[in-house]
Amino acid sequence: MTGAERRASASLAAIFALRMLGLFLVLPVFALEAARLPGGDDAARVGLAMGMYGLTQAFLQIPFGLASDRFGRKPTIVVGLLLFALGSGIAAWAPDLTWLTIGRAVQGAGAISAAVTAFLADVTRDGVRTKAMAMVGASIALMFALSLVLAPLLADSIGLSGIFVLTCVLALVGIAVVIWVAPPEPALHPASDTPRNSGMGEVLRHAGLLRLNLGVFVLHAVQLAMWMAVPALLLQAGLAKVDHWQVYLPAVVASLVVMGGVLFPMERRGKLRGVFLAAIGLIALVQLGLWWVASGSGAEGAAPGLWTLGLLMFAFFIGFNTLEASQPSLASRLAPAHARGAALGVYNTLQSVGFFVGGAVGGWLASAHGATGLFAVCGAAMLVWLVLAWPMQVPPPKASASARG
Repeated sequence: MTGAERRASASLAAIFALRMLGLFLVLPVFALEAARLPGGDDAARVGLAMGMYGLTQAFLQIPFGLASDRFGRKPTIVVGLLLFALGSGIAAWAPDLTWLTIGRAVQGAGAISAAVTAFLADVTRDGVRTKAMAMVGASIALMFALSLVLAPLLADSIGLSGIFVLTCVLALVGIAVVIWVAPPEPALHPASDTPRNSGMGEVLRHAGLLRLNLGVFVLHAVQLAMWMAVPALLLQAGLAKVDHWQVYLPAVVASLVVMGGVLFPMERRGKLRGVFLAAIGLIALVQLGLWWVASGSGAEGAAPGLWTLGLLMFAFFIGFNTLEASQPSLASRLAPAHARGAALGVYNTLQSVGFFVGGAVGGWLASAHGATGLFAVCGAAMLVWLVLAWPMQVPPPKASASARG
């Protein structure tokens, strides 16, 4: 990486990290804390408030991606972070569950993922873009693990409203990073040269992008669905809920070390396709392993082994972090340059829909068919993705104009 590429990768990873830390801090404590508000005795309404963020994200990823193509990455990101900060403020003030739901909806309206990812693609060469995307993915994974440790402590000391205030502050710090730390964006997409909506048709007809969009949907649906059953398995293994981070955090950190030692050298050797497909297969094997553990834990006197679950989580995060780094990199390389924001907008929309479907369908599967049914469906979904992804070809790297300059 050049110095400019390192600066761009670090600053944009920091923007993602600040925003995602604010989101993740809420997740482990939201249901319990929201139940204390007027209207919080209705579990369905609490679930709606929880999921509203993802719903508005799904609707607005493509408009924000198109806006970043037409009006520039930085202005679009700043507007999105302002909306996220505003929604956090509303949620912090919320006197009841209705206003908390509105705050979550406004938070989700700041759908900047496509714009940030497109910005990173603009200022990095194809040959180092997976490494740049991996920095973003690593920052998100570490924020998730950190939130599992901090969220219960913060909920006890400052409550849910205090966490939302902290989330607002983190969003404002992110705006400062965009304005004063992130490098200038290259003038790659002048509005006068790009006909309105010209890129969307290309994006929706591109076979390679369609495979990646299906993949990110399956990956995040499986990720969220898993968490409908994994915490219960850890409890059965004898690990108290407040100590679950002792499995997640080491698994995340160790998986990042393994990913860095395998993914980047293999990409330099032209083996990215093989690593990509192996990561899909690894997650499918993890689902099979979890199915086996869940099947055995149902027997009288049997309990899942903590080391077995820890190793399965380690393997899952190796596959997940590898795909989180390589998929957006591949999407940015396959997308036409003038429609990169649109392509990544569609990609991030399918990611958000995957979260929603994973939560809704995963909850139904766990209730109707138990953990074994849930993991069987997740494993089958990963195998279907593996078959459909098999014809994928990795485009040869080409230097970006901005990186050469």
